[in-house]
Amino acid sequence: MALRTKTHWFGVVLNSPDPQKLGRFYERLLGWTIHADEPGWVTLAPSKDAGYNLAFQREKLYERPVWPAAEGQPQMQLHLDLEVDDLDEAVAHAVEAGAELAEYQPQKDVRVMLDPDGHPFCLYVD
Repeated sequence: MALRTKTHWFGVVLNSPDPQKLGRFYERLLGWTIHADEPGWVTLAPSKDAGYNLAFQREKLYERPVWPAAEGQPQMQLHLDLEVDDLDEAVAHAVEAGAELAEYQPQKDVRVMLDPDGHPFCLYVD
């Protein structure tokens, strides 16, 4: 049995001490539109009917994860993979939007980036 039969919707929610700030970062990075901006919650998507979105919720006790993982340190729970056409251009765009290039890079055709709250995300070419 499917969880939902009429409409398929998929979303990812990241915790943040400042969801508005993180939402604006991803708006710049992805070129998507913010569709909900409420105290403690922001949602953005490529369009209102895209069927998927990325959201951010306030977490007062948020601790920035460490990449790569280190024993006894806050670890990432997930990461986003974003396919790009040109890795160097995508890294430059991400940095301009407010990301930082992670020091540790495990693969030649992937760049691990960190958003302003430290959530890792990967830019890759297929």
